[in-house]
Amino acid sequence: MSEPESTREELILKAVKVVLTHVVKDTATTPGLKHPLQDNTLIGIRDCLGLISQREQELAKEAGREMKLRPHFTDEVRKSEVVVSIDTIGNKTARDSTDQQ
Repeated sequence: MSEPESTREELILKAVKVVLTHVVKDTATTPGLKHPLQDNTLIGIRDCLGLISQREQELAKEAGREMKLRPHFTDEVRKSEVVVSIDTIGNKTARDSTDQQ
């Protein structure tokens, strides 16, 4: 099944989100230094990103799509993954012969 095509509004929202996050990353300073952007500007960027996320969720819901963009830990087991015990890895015949002894 192919991914449904994004609407023009979704493409615009994505582009604006990318630009805003790049502005924040490009102007980031080391701890202790004053940020070059004013506090009101940073609050405005944060608010805009929140509104963009809300609208993206609304559009996805209207289109019947799930938003699967949640962050996860690298060691987090996902539903599609299967955990295999290290004891089951290796040469099965060698393991069987040691189990019988």
